[in-house]
Amino acid sequence: MFSLYLLIPISLLFVVLAVSIFCWAVNEGQYDDLDSEGERILFNEEDCAPKGGFENKRQDAFPNKKQGGFLNNKQDGP
Repeated sequence: MFSLYLLIPISLLFVVLAVSIFCWAVNEGQYDDLDSEGERILFNEEDCAPKGGFENKRQDAFPNKKQGGFLNNKQDGP
């Protein structure tokens, strides 16, 4: 019985916290436009692509290393 006196107020605090977070999200406009993010991945946007492409970015990141996966890496040495 003592556990109910502890668990009920804790659960009420969680409910109040969840409702307040939901109200904050609605007031901040988090739910205003639900469709555009889902449709954004369907369209090819050339403006958002990096100028050099992915491969150039990868080569620039590690200029002294050979390209390849961990199975293709060979250790230099004896």
